[in-house]
Amino acid sequence: MSKKKEEEFREQFKDSIEAVAAALKTGHSVENAIREVQKDMASLYEKDSRIRKEYDRMCHQMDMKMPVEAVLSEFAERTGQEDVEDFVNVFAAAKRSGGDSISIIRSAVRIISEKIETEKEIQTMIASEKLEFNIMCAVPFAIILYMKLTFSEFLSVLYGNRAGAAVMTVCVCVYMAAYSLGRKIIRVEV
Repeated sequence: MSKKKEEEFREQFKDSIEAVAAALKTGHSVENAIREVQKDMASLYEKDSRIRKEYDRMCHQMDMKMPVEAVLSEFAERTGQEDVEDFVNVFAAAKRSGGDSISIIRSAVRIISEKIETEKEIQTMIASEKLEFNIMCAVPFAIILYMKLTFSEFLSVLYGNRAGAAVMTVCVCVYMAAYSLGRKIIRVEV
């Protein structure tokens, strides 16, 4: 799946788990909270959105008397996303422990939502740095093109003999190393 679609689904998932937390806060059981979120997602997202399809499927599975733990586990397997798996793991642990599972789930929802928001803020902050990097990568080529068009005899000294070719080969190697290092730096995973 494309990175853009993954990010879109993460945002949809964040909205859905916040809705689950709100439904739990109003006194719904987990099963009923999922059904309420299905209705909420219908008003927020289009019919063919991934989150709506997932909640429709989960509600259908619960209608078939499948336990909510199994329904959520399948949801996590289908999505393969860390945030979904974390939520399902917290839910399963809260259900098994028999404690105040609703407050545990609400706390997990808050933490996951904050994590997603923080990652989004970081991506926004490095977007300008990525643009600067791309511009800086293009500048040497623009300078060489300008020099080739206006002062071609100057470039013949650099490329017309062995010493110039050797120096420019070293420069290109340094440029490629800096480019690959820059790509690694701007490809930050949170």
